Amino acid sequence: MKISFLGAAKIVTGSNFLIETKNTKFLIDCGMFQGSKSINRMNYEPLNFNPEEIDFMVLSHAHIDHSGRIPKLTKKGFKGNIYATKATTDLCSIMLPDSGYIQEMENEWDNRKRRRSGGKVREPLYTAKEAEESLKYFKPVLYGQKIKLNHEVTLRFRDAGHILGSSIIELWIKEDSKKTKLVFSGDLGRRDRPILRDPSLIGEADYLIVESTYGNKLHHPTEDDAKELISIINTTVKRGGNVVIPSFAIERAQDIIYELNKYYTEYIKTEDQDFLSVPVYVDSPLTISATEIFLRNPDCFDEGTLKLINIGNNPLDFRNLKFTRTAEESKQINFSKESKVIISASGMCTAGRIKHHLKHNLWRKESSIVFVGYQANGTLGRRIKEGEKVVKIFGEEIQVNAKICSLEGFSGHADREGIIRWIKSFKNRPKKIFVVHGEEEATEEISRKIEEELKIKTHIPELGETLSIEGEIVLPGGRLEIDRRSKELREIEESAEKLKSIFLPTFQRLGYKTNGSADSEELNNIKNKLIDIQKNILDLNMIITERKDKKGN
Repeated sequence: MKISFLGAAKIVTGSNFLIETKNTKFLIDCGMFQGSKSINRMNYEPLNFNPEEIDFMVLSHAHIDHSGRIPKLTKKGFKGNIYATKATTDLCSIMLPDSGYIQEMENEWDNRKRRRSGGKVREPLYTAKEAEESLKYFKPVLYGQKIKLNHEVTLRFRDAGHILGSSIIELWIKEDSKKTKLVFSGDLGRRDRPILRDPSLIGEADYLIVESTYGNKLHHPTEDDAKELISIINTTVKRGGNVVIPSFAIERAQDIIYELNKYYTEYIKTEDQDFLSVPVYVDSPLTISATEIFLRNPDCFDEGTLKLINIGNNPLDFRNLKFTRTAEESKQINFSKESKVIISASGMCTAGRIKHHLKHNLWRKESSIVFVGYQANGTLGRRIKEGEKVVKIFGEEIQVNAKICSLEGFSGHADREGIIRWIKSFKNRPKKIFVVHGEEEATEEISRKIEEELKIKTHIPELGETLSIEGEIVLPGGRLEIDRRSKELREIEESAEKLKSIFLPTFQRLGYKTNGSADSEELNNIKNKLIDIQKNILDLNMIITERKDKKGN
């Protein structure tokens, strides 16, 4: 088996790995490169493989640096299935067309400059329509559901706790008489964060591909940074300024809303009228749509969030929260003279409405800019965060006079100790770990820590590097084969029970828990899906019975 590291190698963006066996070629992720102009140009380079030869793709989560080149992949001839969780599929249904729209707008602006300078115009990376067309290849999969993709590859998604629907990818790959378990951490989340569950613990792996975004950092507790955010809001309002928060549309924005909701409730009790009077604008159509998708996927929530929902407290809403969809509504925010909080995308300030809000607030010493997520090298956000005094936005030079704050406690990535703790939890640890999705300083530090503390060999791949790895020899009828079959049987039983516990109660309730307001066609579609799942459960039970009979014989 060969692994080619075609993105997110010694950089954070462009996640893309090609796995090749004797008879199968498939991808893990196909993300966009984000950062400086030279990094962005990599998106336009030819793919390092023939898309028509790729059998299928496995997607860890919806963030654009993991999913953003999928429309290019399908545009160039890929016709296979794209396996992802339901929540990831839902989020990609809004994120990829939005990305296509941005590609079209930025390409049009770039072509105007090319024409003026006598240069050659080019097509956008892909259009919104092409992004829409790519969605038909998505195949939603449940967490914990073990799926045989073909005679060589079996897949299971586990919760990564990074964003809604994010996954750790488990792959069992069989070639001839050799079997290998490969695990990709995806973007690994943090423990004890709001809304989402903690990252799943994995029992074993032969080889591990692990992210390292914050491999050289230790985060502040989220609770401390939440309190600091409230303090920044209050002090900025007293100065007569605005608080501008560049935020990823998925997860970071919802995390901030969640924390503001929590503190809003607490401030009501203390009657802190300063905080209560501050309007909070979520100025991003994508963020608004993503928040709606959050509320449609409560199966991804942790217990604390579910308890709030059950008592009637929507954790993603509060009295002074205002959502703005239209461009006209967005413009009015900056015409208003009252102090306010503005949460807007994109999180790295590379595109979207956030650039307009920065243009109106960076030069104001009364205002504050608060970074709550990772800023890739070369992005506008990174340059502001690192202290540039003048930046160019829409061709205009803007002085940076606002107070610049960074609250990394809101980050959705595990830090150095979080990554080490997660790897330590493996009962049978991998024989080798490939460290990806980090800048060189981060990958080198976490690699050194892994080797020193866990005594596991690591490798930091170069961009474009291809490596061969070997699996364990499986002897037909031998002890190892018997143990594996027993383990597979247990896993099938667990999957069947999980499917029953999740879906059958819902199926039984659907017949009488409606009040006539639900769309009948939508309700029938849900019923049909649940019937299919019930059939799958029966099929699983039959497989279990057959395997037990064979084992008994």
